Amino acid sequence: MPDTSKQHRIAALIVAAGRGVRAERPGPKQFEPLAGKTVLARTVEAFTGHPRINAVLVVIHRDDEPLYRQAAADHEKLLPPVFGGETRQASVLAGLEHLAQSPSIPDQVLIHDGARPFVCENLITAVCSAIRPDAGAIPVLAISETVKRAEAERVVETVSRSGLHLAQTPQGFDFTAILDAHRAAAADQTDLTDDDAVAAHAGLAVRTVCGDRRNIKLTDPDDFRYAEAMVSKSMETWTGQGFDVHALVPGDHVMLCGVKIPHTRGLKGHSDADAALHALTDALYGALGEGDIGHHFPPSDPNWRGADSAIFLREAIARLEARGGRINNLDVTVICEAPKIDPHREAMRQAIATIAGIDPRRVSVKGTTSERLGFAGRGEGVAALATATIQLPAL
Repeated sequence: MPDTSKQHRIAALIVAAGRGVRAERPGPKQFEPLAGKTVLARTVEAFTGHPRINAVLVVIHRDDEPLYRQAAADHEKLLPPVFGGETRQASVLAGLEHLAQSPSIPDQVLIHDGARPFVCENLITAVCSAIRPDAGAIPVLAISETVKRAEAERVVETVSRSGLHLAQTPQGFDFTAILDAHRAAAADQTDLTDDDAVAAHAGLAVRTVCGDRRNIKLTDPDDFRYAEAMVSKSMETWTGQGFDVHALVPGDHVMLCGVKIPHTRGLKGHSDADAALHALTDALYGALGEGDIGHHFPPSDPNWRGADSAIFLREAIARLEARGGRINNLDVTVICEAPKIDPHREAMRQAIATIAGIDPRRVSVKGTTSERLGFAGRGEGVAALATATIQLPAL
C-alpha cells in the first residue's frame, strides 16, 4: 500500500506544563540548560526542523511564560503557547482543543513529552508513517531485564517480560480521533498516564514502532547526568587566553574580578578598568574565535565610559550560549604588588561565578607579584592573565 501520509497536515503537540519535582532541579526541568540550550528548546527544535511537521504547539504552565519566552526561538512553524491543566491529560486536551480552533486544523498530531530532548528525526518519521485513520502509533522498547514486583522493599513476584514494552513519545494519532478520545476521557474523569491509554479507553487501535534508547525522558537527577554526558559526546573543548594591563593613578579603590577593593590608588581606564574581567572577557572571545574586547566594546565609544566591566563578560557569555556552548572553567591571575589578592580571593571567585552563571568551583583566582620587576613591580599598574576553557558543538 503506498504511503499517502505526506499529504497530511501534521502538528506536533509538546507537553511542557509539569513541575518536574523528581528531577530536583532549581526550576522546572524542561527549562534547565543542557550545554547552553534548555531541554525544551532542544525538544522544540527537533520538531520545527522536521520536514513532515507543519506546526508545533507547546503547552506550558501559566507561571512559566517568561521562561518559555527566553527558551523558545522564533520559527515559522512554532505557534504561540497555550496554558495547560493540573494533569498531563488535561494539558494535552487543552492543546488539542486549541489546535481544533486554529485556521488550519491538522489531520494528524504527534504528542510528545517536553522533557524528551533527544528525539531524533528518524523516530519522528517512523511514527508519522505508521499513523492510519483507524489506528494510532507509538514507539516502544522491548524490556530486556528481568522484571520484579516488589512491596515494602521485598520482591514478591517475578513477572514474565514476554510481550512487555516501555512506551515512549511522540505518540501519533488521527487528530479528530484522539481529540474525541481525550474529550471522552475527561468526561469520564479518568486519569491516564499517556495518550495511548486515552486512545485505548476510547477503543482506538494503536500500532507500535521501534523506539530509540537515546530518547530518554528526563525525570530524576541521574537522567540529567546521563543527558549531560550524551550532549558532551557531541561537544569539543576550546581554550582561549586573555591579558590586560591598567595603570595605577590617584584614587581610593580598585575594581578587580568584579569586587571593589579599598586602596590608596585607583585604576585608569575608559570603563571601570577591571583588568581581571577584561582579561577573562578576552579569553572567552579567544576561545570563541571572535576577536577581542576592543573589537566588541571600542574604548572610543562613549557608551562604555565608566561602565561596569561585568557587562563585557556577560556579552561574551551570551555569544557563547548563542552558539550552544558552555563554560568548563575560568582561571585568572592578577599580577601586582598591591592590593593583596588573597584576602579577596573567595569574594572574587563568587563574583565571577555570579556574572557567568556558573558554579564557583569552575572559577579560579590567583594573585602573584613580579618580584618588584617591571611596571607591576614598581607599583605603576596591575596586570591580569586569564584562561577560559569552553565546550562548543563539534564542527
